[in-house]
Amino acid sequence: MFELIEGLPADTIGLSATGMVTAADYEQTIIPLVREKMAAHGNVRVLMWYGPGFTGYSASAMWEDTKFGLAHLGDFSKIAMVSDVGWLRHCVWLFAPFIRCPVRVFGNDEIEAAKTWIAS
Repeated sequence: MFELIEGLPADTIGLSATGMVTAADYEQTIIPLVREKMAAHGNVRVLMWYGPGFTGYSASAMWEDTKFGLAHLGDFSKIAMVSDVGWLRHCVWLFAPFIRCPVRVFGNDEIEAAKTWIAS
């Protein structure tokens, strides 16, 4: 599931993942939120935090993430991913060259630095 991270600029989506992320989390949270922010602001900034409460992605959520990412490659102005989960960090580094905006990976102990970077 995703919870909103408060205190970010209006054109920024900040979400913290806890527990197991499912396809329903994309359908009910991420996709409507991105559509809403894009309608209001055009390209948006995204901060995703996979902290200590995050336990994983279901296979259907991974598929939704892939479809979502491919459909919105040019729709973001900045992306920050915060996590100590090795496979997530490697995925971001692998796909970052294909994304048309600055992408940065932070460790869980750098969440405040990630918030500052995404807002600048």
